[in-house]
Amino acid sequence: MTTPLSPAALVRDHTVYSCVMGSRAFGLATEGSDTDVRGVFVAPTPLFWCFDKPPTHVEGPADEHFSWELERFCDLALRANPTILECLHSPLPLHADARGEELLSLSTAFLSRQVLTTFVGYAQSQRRKIDADVRRHGAPRWKHAMHLLRLVGSCRDLLRTGELTLDVGDAREALLAVRRGEVPWPEVENRLDRLATSAVAAEPGSPLPALPDRARVEDFLVRTRRESALAYGESL
Repeated sequence: MTTPLSPAALVRDHTVYSCVMGSRAFGLATEGSDTDVRGVFVAPTPLFWCFDKPPTHVEGPADEHFSWELERFCDLALRANPTILECLHSPLPLHADARGEELLSLSTAFLSRQVLTTFVGYAQSQRRKIDADVRRHGAPRWKHAMHLLRLVGSCRDLLRTGELTLDVGDAREALLAVRRGEVPWPEVENRLDRLATSAVAAEPGSPLPALPDRARVEDFLVRTRRESALAYGESL
């Protein structure tokens, strides 16, 4: 019989990769910025043999800390989830064991032209929420507006170059001006529209493949599960 592990123990003892995300990873941190940590853990294979499966994600145990189980993480990355893809390209890694390093080596296998749909689609859904704020309160949540500009800009650049770069570089001051509410909302809307149009125009000639390399990722997942099962058998 396999002893269940607490979510905190899964993160503490089975994390294979972790990194800093949020404003610090994007080069947009200010004096009051939090340190957001994101991670990937591998639940021991025997836990999947029980009726009660291990969690697909864990919030905590530390503040601003969120982790995904490897299979869930890979599934979301193959679907071009913006948050997940950005984790694989964080310029601020904290920890990576051998499996974490292999996961990072697969970062390009997750990339595809599907990012146009997911990145811009997510931005559009968030923009509708901001539009509602503007109608109710006369102004958007400026921090959210800043990050929408960053996200759509990174999508455009990813489609153009085939590389996902998180740090905003020279765009930092212009984006922080948006966060401070110094740029009128109609101008922010115009910037978002121009960036989205540029992203759409970049998609046909993008160096990215049409679809991610699912087989390569699945091979890694299966080998990781098998190694975990064998290690468990040796411990009996």
